Amino acid sequence: LAAVPGAPVRAVAAGRVSYAGRVAGRGVVAVALAGTSLRTTYEPVRAGVKAGAEVGAGEVVGTVEGAGSHCPETCVHWGLLDGETYLNPLGLLPPWLLGHGPSRLLPVLGVPVPSG
Repeated sequence: LAAVPGAPVRAVAAGRVSYAGRVAGRGVVAVALAGTSLRTTYEPVRAGVKAGAEVGAGEVVGTVEGAGSHCPETCVHWGLLDGETYLNPLGLLPPWLLGHGPSRLLPVLGVPVPSG
């Protein structure tokens, strides 16, 4: 997701911070969503919360870190996991928010990325 360095990153749903730290040199925040087996991840993010903290939907969990990502522009990678299985995080959004422009997900290795 396109973002500018220093922009706030907000939790998509209420939950408990399960991780806030660095992975492979990048800031990562993970939130275990309340009442589910799901967790969301946000990176590269400078954590503004600590592991174990309760967060509400829309609460700021950190700020976007600057350059160093593989994206041509600064971005935030938003993930959704059920256990160790990655899911499409767009499924968490209300339908009225979808369909208003392209979403950018990480490319699958070996699958060409369309130009334009």
